[in-house]
Amino acid sequence: QVRLVESGGGSVQPGGSLKLSCLAPGVTLDYYAIGWFRQVPGGRREGVSCITTNDGRIDYTDSVKDRFTISRDKVMKTVYLQMNDLRPEDTAVYYCAAGLQRVCVLDRNEYDYWGQGTQVTVSA
Repeated sequence: QVRLVESGGGSVQPGGSLKLSCLAPGVTLDYYAIGWFRQVPGGRREGVSCITTNDGRIDYTDSVKDRFTISRDKVMKTVYLQMNDLRPEDTAVYYCAAGLQRVCVLDRNEYDYWGQGTQVTVSA
């Protein structure tokens, strides 16, 4: 069983920054694609970014390009999502997910394991 633990959420003003962490203890990151998703109440779980650590492939949804950066630390078994220039529309619960298919895609159906989520709130 793969366990994923997100942290780093919080409340910030527009234009602020947060760095989310996804810790995957006991997991070799090269064996999985790791994705970040977000969901607002009543909404669909939207793909935000993904990375495949074996080949370093990365993708972002258009609305976060040039603002968010995904990275990984294999030794620490952690994937990060640096979020800059945050906007109110970024407010959501953010989830990380691991996919056995090892393909960086922003489709929630391609991921097998999920964390519990961390709340990000952007408001003035």
